[in-house]
Amino acid sequence: MNQKNTAAYKIALTGLIAALSYVVFTFLQIKILIPGTSDATSIHLGNAVCVLGALLLGGPLGGIGGAIGMTIGDLLDPVYILSAPKTFLLKLCIGLVTGAVAHNLGRLSGCQNAKTAFRWSLTAAVCGLGFNMIFDPVFSYFYKLIILGKPIAELTLLPNITTTSINAVTSTIVSVAVYNALRPALKKAGMLPAIGKPSANRPSAHKKSAA
Repeated sequence: MNQKNTAAYKIALTGLIAALSYVVFTFLQIKILIPGTSDATSIHLGNAVCVLGALLLGGPLGGIGGAIGMTIGDLLDPVYILSAPKTFLLKLCIGLVTGAVAHNLGRLSGCQNAKTAFRWSLTAAVCGLGFNMIFDPVFSYFYKLIILGKPIAELTLLPNITTTSINAVTSTIVSVAVYNALRPALKKAGMLPAIGKPSANRPSAHKKSAA
């Protein structure tokens, strides 16, 4: 895949990730209203799309795609509209953390062994969603403390911790399974773009063999 086609592919797939994260979050979520508040939390697979985007495209593009889609979902739902800025920031971070582990550390796109690719994709997903599992409830608490006041922040903390933990586990399973199912076909079609710097101990593809 040449540079021009790779750029177009990445832009198109970023848009697809944004659209898919919006659809999955908006239409496939289980919304849970929190008693005593006008707020809600939800069980959904939108985070799985963020992780999948980061595994396929790298952290920045995957994170941006997922963040845009889920932020639009928040903006179009009166229950979640105040959470839109928080959503954009945290979903972008999921992508950045996942992408950094997968591509900067694991060189995922260049992995030749399916088991190695699986291990790095799983490690990256766990890191990205583990980050979100910790920081989403904490960030949400202080965000709602400032915007809505202490009573609402305290009432929503435990439900947020519970659903964020459930979402982390289910999104890890789904994103890793989908990525590893798609990877062989994308690689065979030359549609698995190289991301990150080549590994120092990996011979260059352009190096000629000795005569």
